[in-house]
Amino acid sequence: MDKIREELEKLKANNQLRQIPNIESKSDGKIVVNGTEYINFASNDYLGISTKEDLRNDFLKRIGDKILLSSASARLLTGSSPEYNALETTVANIQSKEKALIFNSGYQANLGVVSALAGKGDVVFSDKLNHASIIDGMQLSKGEFFRYKHLDYDNLEKLLAEKRENYKRALIISESVFSMDGDVADIDRLIELKNKYNCLLMVDEAHAFCSYGDNLAGVCYGKDVDIITATFGKAVGSYGAFCASNSEIINYLVNKARSFIFSTSIPPMNIAWSNWLLTEKIDYIKAQKQKLTHLVKAAHALLKLRGIETPSSTHIIPILIGTNEDSVKISEKLNSLGYYIPAIRPPTVPEGSSRLRISLSADHKLAEFEKVLDAIYS
Repeated sequence: MDKIREELEKLKANNQLRQIPNIESKSDGKIVVNGTEYINFASNDYLGISTKEDLRNDFLKRIGDKILLSSASARLLTGSSPEYNALETTVANIQSKEKALIFNSGYQANLGVVSALAGKGDVVFSDKLNHASIIDGMQLSKGEFFRYKHLDYDNLEKLLAEKRENYKRALIISESVFSMDGDVADIDRLIELKNKYNCLLMVDEAHAFCSYGDNLAGVCYGKDVDIITATFGKAVGSYGAFCASNSEIINYLVNKARSFIFSTSIPPMNIAWSNWLLTEKIDYIKAQKQKLTHLVKAAHALLKLRGIETPSSTHIIPILIGTNEDSVKISEKLNSLGYYIPAIRPPTVPEGSSRLRISLSADHKLAEFEKVLDAIYS
């Protein structure tokens, strides 16, 4: 206990101690925390779908009372249902892949896929800023891994040239839209390298699925990407995640991905909600995505006009502050003005790069974003 207490005190002294916020309610673009309502710039609900009462009521009327609220088992036992088959078909069609497999979360998807595919004698080449779920998947695997400098494909090729021939299967992994910087991977360059060095290419579309690109699939649509993972818990406003690939890889994951095999599956009600949104309400999703696209374009034009530099070109806009203390102070200042933007600190981001991560939603207004910038830079 002394060691635990010591670590907690150290986190507190370094302004890194985290606490679960007391969130009382959420509505369109708003959040109530400890009795105070804020404009919510912290959510990954990029299309504002999760809080739409009219959508929820419409779904519940159509779905009736026949769908179960619990699966009560892993899918390989008794936890599967027709709802799963329907959603996996929908996702495979959206991604133009042969097959898809539903996981309980984006974290479990990446953990399961990476640890299953990187066996003894295999290797993974991963972008330095890939999500923790990918890092943990590599660490749990029996393969080796190397992390290339963020978006530095010359560094990646150098590693491939030096290391690739020493291993059997090789996997290159990148996010498409990166979760903390909001920048975008060069998928065409990654495809070039995976073909040149005989690798599989896996791309995590978590922050792009339904919110970025000309197609709702994300950044990789129509490209030679072997494995795509993404979540329903962000732009889709639901819960769970998927992996889309060819039939052979999906069948392999069914038999080897431990986070799939040994988890009680998501309740059929949630699966039906995701599929209903991606089929019956696809026009609504497209309309919300178009609103977000216009807002993102206007927001980045405003940043450029003000001379504010950011690595982002997307709906995720990091404002780099530097120290933990300063990031917390500015976050608290924004709270006092009615804006909810928690400070992002290590280990979520590298040391010295604490920031405010502004997450734009289709429900936000440009004037609100402008007032946030005024407060940060005043």
